[in-house]
Amino acid sequence: MSTARLVSLDRQVALSRVGGDTELLREIAAIFVGDYPNALSELRTALEHNDAQKVERAAHGLKGSVANFGAQAAVDAAFHLEKMGYAGDLSQAAATLSALDEALIHLRGELDSLCAELS
Repeated sequence: MSTARLVSLDRQVALSRVGGDTELLREIAAIFVGDYPNALSELRTALEHNDAQKVERAAHGLKGSVANFGAQAAVDAAFHLEKMGYAGDLSQAAATLSALDEALIHLRGELDSLCAELS
């Protein structure tokens, strides 16, 4: 297993999404860090109930949120969950949710660091 640190946050993308406004980026990052656990919980509950439509909707929303930070690994995992939900086939969703969770853990650490730097 590689010991290289996974980079999730693309600062250039994130800054471009807020027109270079670092204060706005800090605010959006703080809101995301506070809100994303609820989105993950919603995804887990939808999977537990085998509710493909709810998986699709929850993954779509989370995908949009993480795209604001250029977090490609999280975007990709959320997109795969969204497609699985759309197709009604959740057979591989648990593994993909695990990948999404890992990507979000890395992203959160980077967003926490970013918020500290911008404060």
